[in-house]
Amino acid sequence: MAESPELAAAKRLLDAAKDRGFIFERIAVGEDAPLRGFRESTGWLDEVYIGGMSSRCSAARRRRYSLVVPGGLPVTQRVSGNALEVLHTVVFDWEP
Repeated sequence: MAESPELAAAKRLLDAAKDRGFIFERIAVGEDAPLRGFRESTGWLDEVYIGGMSSRCSAARRRRYSLVVPGGLPVTQRVSGNALEVLHTVVFDWEP
């Protein structure tokens, strides 16, 4: 069975995210299990959750500080929606 154009686009965006420094891991058992991705740079901590092609996807961007911040790093940007929207945002809008 041929994959849908949306799935093919999501796979390309996932590959682009990996090329931009994201590391992804499956957080459950199975080939279609949800993915968690993260990328750390000197200025940012980026996290992505891909639950599937539907709207169960989200990402958060936190600015890193040299000081310890009570309660963890504050979220400066957040996106949620389908896989294409979330992956497109973290690949093209969030510079490493």
